[in-house]
Amino acid sequence: MNDQTVVACYEPDTGPESSVLASEAGQQELAALAKALGHPARVRILRILLARQACVCGQIVDELPLAQATVSQHLKVLRESGLVQGEIDGPRVCYCVNRERLELLGSLITELLDLQPDREARHATQALG
Repeated sequence: MNDQTVVACYEPDTGPESSVLASEAGQQELAALAKALGHPARVRILRILLARQACVCGQIVDELPLAQATVSQHLKVLRESGLVQGEIDGPRVCYCVNRERLELLGSLITELLDLQPDREARHATQALG
């Protein structure tokens, strides 16, 4: 046995089995959405779109220190996840946030956080470490 302190893990209340994260599909969905936001540039793009309500690609490129091709690749990842929608407007593509998908992400994260022990128990565990 080593000299490291061992802290007992809590048994989380998994809540009702009807929760979205109780299913494999819900877990896959959360993982896919989290992966889409797994790069700081994509988080920044989402923030830009949320602030403007809609935006064309050129305006996004102007706000980021990235090449057009790089921004386009990040937009592609966001579109594939469904967090961003693009609409062709002549030679431009107008992008906006898919609020339903963003709300789904929020609810999945909230559900994940609801699996935590209460705040006081977390602080007591952290104090032991």
